[in-house]
Amino acid sequence: MATRTIVTEEDEILRKKSREITTFDKRLWDLLDDMAETMEKANGVGLAAVQVGILKRAVVINVGEGVIELINPVIIKEKGTQTDSEGCLSFPGEYGIVTRPKKVEARAQDRFGKPFVIKGENLLARAICHETDHLEGRVFKDLAERMLSPDELEK
Repeated sequence: MATRTIVTEEDEILRKKSREITTFDKRLWDLLDDMAETMEKANGVGLAAVQVGILKRAVVINVGEGVIELINPVIIKEKGTQTDSEGCLSFPGEYGIVTRPKKVEARAQDRFGKPFVIKGENLLARAICHETDHLEGRVFKDLAERMLSPDELEK
Protein backbone atom coordinates (compact mmCIF):
# COMPACT_ATOMS: atom_id res chain seq x y z
CA MET A 1 0.00 0.00 0.00
CA ALA A 2 1.03 3.57 -0.61
CA THR A 3 -0.25 6.99 0.24
CA ARG A 4 -1.32 8.94 -2.82
CA THR A 5 -1.45 12.70 -3.30
CA ILE A 6 -4.92 14.18 -2.87
CA VAL A 7 -5.77 16.67 -5.62
CA THR A 8 -7.15 20.02 -4.54
CA GLU A 9 -9.64 22.56 -5.84
CA GLU A 10 -7.28 23.97 -8.48
CA ASP A 11 -7.12 20.64 -10.33
CA GLU A 12 -9.69 20.48 -13.15
CA ILE A 13 -9.97 16.69 -12.81
CA LEU A 14 -12.35 17.21 -9.86
CA ARG A 15 -14.93 18.56 -12.35
CA LYS A 16 -14.73 15.58 -14.72
CA LYS A 17 -17.07 12.59 -14.79
CA SER A 18 -15.41 9.31 -13.80
CA ARG A 19 -15.50 6.22 -16.01
CA GLU A 20 -17.16 2.94 -15.13
CA ILE A 21 -14.86 0.17 -13.92
CA THR A 22 -15.07 -3.03 -15.94
CA THR A 23 -11.82 -4.77 -14.95
CA PHE A 24 -11.57 -6.12 -11.41
CA ASP A 25 -7.91 -7.01 -11.00
CA LYS A 26 -4.83 -6.43 -8.85
CA ARG A 27 -4.43 -2.93 -10.28
CA LEU A 28 -7.89 -1.99 -8.96
CA TRP A 29 -7.22 -3.70 -5.63
CA ASP A 30 -3.97 -1.75 -5.23
CA LEU A 31 -5.83 1.48 -6.01
CA LEU A 32 -8.50 0.68 -3.38
CA ASP A 33 -5.86 -0.20 -0.78
CA ASP A 34 -3.92 2.99 -1.53
CA MET A 35 -7.12 5.07 -1.35
CA ALA A 36 -8.01 3.58 2.05
CA GLU A 37 -4.52 4.31 3.38
CA THR A 38 -4.58 7.84 1.95
CA MET A 39 -8.02 8.55 3.45
CA GLU A 40 -7.00 7.25 6.86
CA LYS A 41 -3.71 9.20 6.94
CA ALA A 42 -5.65 12.37 6.03
CA ASN A 43 -8.25 11.66 8.75
CA GLY A 44 -11.02 11.55 6.16
CA VAL A 45 -14.38 9.79 6.11
CA GLY A 46 -14.41 9.11 2.37
CA LEU A 47 -12.32 9.36 -0.76
CA ALA A 48 -13.15 8.96 -4.44
CA ALA A 49 -10.58 7.81 -7.00
CA VAL A 50 -10.84 11.15 -8.81
CA GLN A 51 -9.46 12.78 -5.66
CA VAL A 52 -6.18 10.92 -6.24
CA GLY A 53 -6.20 11.78 -9.94
CA ILE A 54 -7.85 8.59 -11.27
CA LEU A 55 -11.06 9.01 -13.30
CA LYS A 56 -12.56 5.68 -12.24
CA ARG A 57 -15.83 5.06 -10.39
CA ALA A 58 -14.29 3.83 -7.13
CA VAL A 59 -14.96 5.09 -3.60
CA VAL A 60 -13.76 4.19 -0.12
CA ILE A 61 -15.63 5.23 3.03
CA ASN A 62 -14.97 4.73 6.73
CA VAL A 63 -17.43 6.21 9.23
CA GLY A 64 -15.82 4.32 12.10
CA GLU A 65 -16.96 0.80 11.29
CA GLY A 66 -14.20 -0.22 8.87
CA VAL A 67 -13.50 0.58 5.24
CA ILE A 68 -16.36 0.20 2.77
CA GLU A 69 -15.42 -0.10 -0.90
CA LEU A 70 -17.94 0.92 -3.55
CA ILE A 71 -17.21 0.29 -7.22
CA ASN A 72 -19.57 1.89 -9.78
CA PRO A 73 -21.98 3.09 -7.05
CA VAL A 74 -25.43 4.37 -7.99
CA ILE A 75 -27.86 5.80 -5.46
CA ILE A 76 -31.22 4.07 -5.97
CA LYS A 77 -33.26 5.39 -3.01
CA GLU A 78 -33.24 8.50 -0.86
CA LYS A 79 -35.38 9.33 2.18
CA GLY A 80 -35.62 12.34 4.44
CA THR A 81 -33.16 15.18 4.78
CA GLN A 82 -30.31 16.21 7.05
CA THR A 83 -28.51 19.54 7.07
CA ASP A 84 -25.05 19.77 8.59
CA SER A 85 -21.54 21.06 8.04
CA GLU A 86 -19.52 19.18 5.46
CA GLY A 87 -15.91 19.31 4.34
CA CYS A 88 -13.71 17.53 1.82
CA LEU A 89 -10.12 16.32 1.68
CA SER A 90 -9.74 18.15 -1.65
CA PHE A 91 -10.74 21.45 0.03
CA PRO A 92 -8.64 21.46 3.22
CA GLY A 93 -9.95 23.72 5.97
CA GLU A 94 -13.17 24.61 4.12
CA TYR A 95 -16.60 23.63 5.38
CA GLY A 96 -20.11 24.44 4.23
CA ILE A 97 -23.69 23.80 5.25
CA VAL A 98 -25.06 21.06 2.98
CA THR A 99 -28.45 19.32 2.92
CA ARG A 100 -28.33 15.64 2.02
CA PRO A 101 -30.73 12.70 2.31
CA LYS A 102 -30.99 11.21 5.82
CA LYS A 103 -31.13 7.68 4.40
CA VAL A 104 -29.86 6.27 1.11
CA GLU A 105 -29.64 2.96 -0.66
CA ALA A 106 -26.97 2.45 -3.29
CA ARG A 107 -26.18 -0.34 -5.70
CA ALA A 108 -22.46 -1.02 -6.19
CA GLN A 109 -19.91 -3.75 -6.81
CA ASP A 110 -17.18 -5.03 -4.53
CA ARG A 111 -13.51 -5.31 -5.51
CA PHE A 112 -14.23 -8.62 -7.25
CA GLY A 113 -17.13 -7.27 -9.31
CA LYS A 114 -19.88 -8.86 -7.20
CA PRO A 115 -22.97 -6.60 -7.03
CA PHE A 116 -24.50 -5.60 -3.68
CA VAL A 117 -26.79 -3.00 -2.15
CA ILE A 118 -25.70 -0.80 0.76
CA LYS A 119 -28.04 1.13 3.03
CA GLY A 120 -26.78 4.13 4.94
CA GLU A 121 -28.18 6.59 7.47
CA ASN A 122 -26.90 9.88 8.82
CA LEU A 123 -23.09 10.15 8.34
CA LEU A 124 -22.87 7.07 6.11
CA ALA A 125 -25.68 8.42 3.90
CA ARG A 126 -23.89 11.79 3.71
CA ALA A 127 -20.58 10.11 2.82
CA ILE A 128 -22.14 7.93 0.10
CA CYS A 129 -23.78 11.00 -1.46
CA HIS A 130 -20.63 13.14 -1.15
CA GLU A 131 -18.39 10.53 -2.76
CA THR A 132 -20.81 9.59 -5.55
CA ASP A 133 -21.09 13.31 -6.34
CA HIS A 134 -17.31 13.32 -6.89
CA LEU A 135 -17.75 10.60 -9.53
CA GLU A 136 -20.08 12.96 -11.43
CA GLY A 137 -17.70 15.92 -11.21
CA ARG A 138 -19.68 17.65 -8.42
CA VAL A 139 -18.15 18.89 -5.19
CA PHE A 140 -19.80 19.78 -1.88
CA LYS A 141 -19.30 23.49 -2.51
CA ASP A 142 -21.71 23.21 -5.46
CA LEU A 143 -24.46 22.19 -2.99
CA ALA A 144 -23.50 24.30 0.02
CA GLU A 145 -26.15 26.72 1.21
CA ARG A 146 -23.24 28.76 2.53
CA MET A 147 -19.64 28.27 3.50
CA LEU A 148 -18.63 28.56 7.15
CA SER A 149 -16.54 31.57 8.17
CA PRO A 150 -13.20 31.24 10.00
CA ASP A 151 -14.95 32.44 13.20
CA GLU A 152 -17.61 29.72 12.88
CA LEU A 153 -14.92 27.09 12.31
CA GLU A 154 -13.16 28.06 15.55
CA LYS A 155 -16.34 27.35 17.50
